[in-house]
Amino acid sequence: MVGKIDDSLFSAHEHALENEERCPKCGSALVIKHSKRGPFKACTGYPACDFIESLNHNDGHIVKELGMPCPECGNELVLRQGRFGMFIGCSAYPECQHIEKRDQEPEAETMDINCPECRKGKLHEKKSRFGKAFYACDAYPKCKFAVNQKPIKGNCEVCGYPLLLEKKLAAGIVKVCADKKCQHKQGQ
Repeated sequence: MVGKIDDSLFSAHEHALENEERCPKCGSALVIKHSKRGPFKACTGYPACDFIESLNHNDGHIVKELGMPCPECGNELVLRQGRFGMFIGCSAYPECQHIEKRDQEPEAETMDINCPECRKGKLHEKKSRFGKAFYACDAYPKCKFAVNQKPIKGNCEVCGYPLLLEKKLAAGIVKVCADKKCQHKQGQ
């Protein structure tokens, strides 16, 4: 048996401004609107008044106090939720703008494989913004060569392309021509 759902749960945001909040710029009523960046309060006097206020809380608000002193001013460091995610900063912001940098992974070393496209750069491993490894020419942005599989020194036995890729299949690891037109599988 299905129970009755309380409809007020779905319209809670509509009642957020029931006390008819007023625009601080012109005194007109404020309404809640939605955009791809989330909900916001807007003045009904638009376009004469352009007041808006975000209702998202990704504004650097404090999530947790860390109990450690700021190295610049001595105030406490705090964990904040910002527009681009969590970060550690000084509790005395904006007077002190100290932010702790995340430990960055060391840049992967350049492989001893020449770029088959420009023949000037070397290939090296990089990480995508999603953490997945790929291999690209270090002459970027002049050369935009990149592959997803691990490159191996060698030439294709069919077309002569100067790079092979290590491809993992259910049957094991095989060498494949890096040229998209050829992609010939070679024996070990």
